[in-house]
Amino acid sequence: MSAAVKSLHVAVLMGGWSSEREVSLTSGEGVAKALEALGHRVTRIDMDRDVALRLHETKPDIVFNALHGTPGEDGTVQGMLDLMGLKYTHSGLATSVIAIDKQLTKQALVPHGVRMPGGFVVASESLYADDPLPRPFVLKPVNEGSSVGVAIVTDEGNYGRPIARDAKGPWQEFDELLAEPFIRGRELTVAVLRDKPLAVTELKPKSGFYDYDAKYTDGLTTHICPAQIPADVAAAAMELAALAHRLLGCKGTSRSDFRWDDEKGVEGLYLLEVNTQPGMTPLSLVPEQARHVGLSYERLVEHILEDALEGGEAAR
Repeated sequence: MSAAVKSLHVAVLMGGWSSEREVSLTSGEGVAKALEALGHRVTRIDMDRDVALRLHETKPDIVFNALHGTPGEDGTVQGMLDLMGLKYTHSGLATSVIAIDKQLTKQALVPHGVRMPGGFVVASESLYADDPLPRPFVLKPVNEGSSVGVAIVTDEGNYGRPIARDAKGPWQEFDELLAEPFIRGRELTVAVLRDKPLAVTELKPKSGFYDYDAKYTDGLTTHICPAQIPADVAAAAMELAALAHRLLGCKGTSRSDFRWDDEKGVEGLYLLEVNTQPGMTPLSLVPEQARHVGLSYERLVEHILEDALEGGEAAR
């Protein structure tokens, strides 16, 4: 354990009821074991509707937020913890509200020179009448992470033209979707830890695209870290990830996902989204990039904890 951090009682929030529950449970268990290895006392809390009461009874020194998706990543849990006067890891309320919403993220970042895909929010019902954009285009929920509910609509796809009501897709689950032009090319991601970018990883799904299953099923995606890309593109991705982290006010760690059109050089680099609660599972990208720069999983967890302790509520 770092001399700067004494032994603490840490409540690890995990699970919950979002579509990313299982991933959160895996992240939370990994974090809990790392904290215990560092000498901290850990209480594991699988979040339910009585979470405030359980935290009140537990009386932790700090909460390690290992939740993914809503309500752990959208500001809801952050607001509860603020009201309870509890310190917690990762981003605060305002940052979480903005970063979970892809349209709000664009409004916060694009004016500062961060290139992001165009697009707009459409009613799912309208998709059955006409395509919102020329094909190929992407449809995704406005406020879900881990590529949950993402669909790429192409001329060759089997969704129909226009999309058929009985075609399986996110339009059956969400009333509104974000429609964006599809950007050809490659998937890149950059983790930022305490304002410093770690590395660039290229993600190569063995089939289809980098969706939820590809992210969390062993063997479905090849991670190339560091990405074998031109130095100027790697530098630009790391700079943009750090800039987005700072502009949004992220704390602890974040992960920025990019599409890179490799026929256009740096001009083909587009930020897709910023994840304020990136995964901490054995397949997750932040621990992988931390290892690349010489940080063990335990030291990564300790960095996140230290950042939360140094910031406190006043920095949120």
